[in-house]
Parts: sequence; C-alpha cells; structure tokens
Amino acid sequence: MDCKLALEGTDGNLDKAAEALRAKGLADTAKRVGRATNEGVIESYIHTGGRVGAIVELGCESDFVARMDEFRALAHDIAMQVAAMAPVYLDKEDIEEGDERPAAQVTLLAQPFIKNSSSSVGELVRELAAKTGENVKVIRFQRLAVGE
Repeated sequence: MDCKLALEGTDGNLDKAAEALRAKGLADTAKRVGRATNEGVIESYIHTGGRVGAIVELGCESDFVARMDEFRALAHDIAMQVAAMAPVYLDKEDIEEGDERPAAQVTLLAQPFIKNSSSSVGELVRELAAKTGENVKVIRFQRLAVGE
C-alpha cells in the first residue's frame, strides 16, 4: 500500500516514488533507535598475510534478521572497514575531549565506506535498519595489528 501511495503522490514517477519510500523508511528508523538489540552476529576479518584483523558485533532485534545474508555481509564489511581504516571511536559522541582529529577519520560510523565512499558506515547501518524494519547498530569493535 505504501508503494501505491508513493506512486500516486509522485504522479507515477518511479524514481521519485523510490526516493520517497527510502526517506519514509529512514524516518521510521529513528523511531526504533531505543529498542533493545539483543540479537545479532559477531564477525571477524583477517587481512591477507595475517598481520591485521578486526572483530565487530553488529546487533539487531531478532535472530531472523541476524541470519539474513545482507545482515551478515554488512557485519563482514564493517569488520573489513575497521581493519583497513583503524577507527578509534564508534560515534562522534565517544570522541574524548581534546582529540582534535576529524570525526570522519577517527569514528567508525562517520567514516566513508571503503567500498563506496559516497556513503558513510553509519548510513549503511541506517539503510539496513530501514530495510529490515528493526533497530540495527554496531555494538562494539576491536582492531588488532601485529606490533601495535
């Protein structure tokens, strides 16, 4: 029904209707932020050569969503992001006082995604939350490198 209403509201323009539905989904995501994310996956990534690795916990509300291929792929991509870009903080609110580095450099959710720099990691998480209809969030992450 939402699709029909979006098409009627945009006089049959598919591109505008898709954009309207995407915006509605992202707005609905904001309502779910407070919901508990007691399900999810822990995903790891070890870079070729075995000298750098990362582990990420990506949370959601149900085990049904946690088993989705798209959810697991995002968790893997985020682990790869952590290994490659070495973020220090999860979000802008976590930045310690006195740390003057740009948020896009040191916070995972603000970093441009390594596979598509036109989106940030946080935007990808919000898009998946909109698609699944559940609260999806990065719970924690850790990066390990030989010699660090």
